[in-house]
Formats: sequence, C-alpha cells, structure tokens
Amino acid sequence: MGALDHISELFDCSTGSSKHKRRRQLQTVEVKVKMDCEGCERKVKRSVEGMKGVNQVDVDRKANKVTVTGYVEASKVVSRIAHRTGKRAELWPYVPYDEVEHPYAAGVYDRKAPAGYVRNAQDPYVSQLARASSSEVRYTTAFSDENPAACAVM
Repeated sequence: MGALDHISELFDCSTGSSKHKRRRQLQTVEVKVKMDCEGCERKVKRSVEGMKGVNQVDVDRKANKVTVTGYVEASKVVSRIAHRTGKRAELWPYVPYDEVEHPYAAGVYDRKAPAGYVRNAQDPYVSQLARASSSEVRYTTAFSDENPAACAVM
C-alpha cells in the first residue's frame, strides 16, 4: 500500500465497511478435548482439518490436547470441535510448571493436569492466594541460609 492510499484512507468520509479486509494472524490454538481411543482422536482431527485457514493439526491423546496452527480464530476452533464431535472442548487451561510462582497453591494445582503442567491462574483472587505477603517474605528472608549475616536474632 502506497503513501497516497494511506492518506486517502485517513480522509475517507464514506460510510460503510472498508474495501480492504483485515488479514488474520498466523496463530497456534491449543484446545483441551477428552479423547479415549483412536477413533475419538481421528474424529477430532478430521473435524478441524476441514476448516478454512488450518495449516497443521497435532493431536496428543495422552494429554487430551489438540494443537491447531493456521489463520484461524480460537473461538471458532473450539466451537467447531464441540459441534462436530459432540465432545466438551475448551481452550488449553494449563501452563508449564516452571512459569508459576507457587504451583501447589489452592486454585493453581490440578490433579487432572498432564505431567509438568499446572492450571493457569489468571483470576486475581487465586493470584493473591498464591502470593506471599510482605511480612511473610520479611520473616523468611531474615533466617536465610544464603545470607547468614542478615539474621537479626543472632
């Protein structure tokens, strides 16, 4: 798009939709779907492969995870899987174990999560539970083995 096209779009007074469609971004969508057998796996994979804009579909039956790469929207992928297969589908709610400050805090640890993953705690109430208060930090650092000279009691 040239400079004149850009300037003409700025001063365009016509009402209605734009002439140019906005291009979708290439993205990776991870979906959690319960799959019991190879038939379920095949059914889920075929339901997504037919979508417009899908480049690649990876299914991990052991983790109950479907990874879709392409020019697609996450909500459309989830609704397509749920509609075509009749299974409950949701966006992948887990993050790797290393990315969470307190992985065993209430609301973060999930027994159903695959190995090495914990639930993503985006809820501010859960995040406050997982975070230590300033007084707790002060007491735990006062008796640190890494800095024995910092102990105020001795």
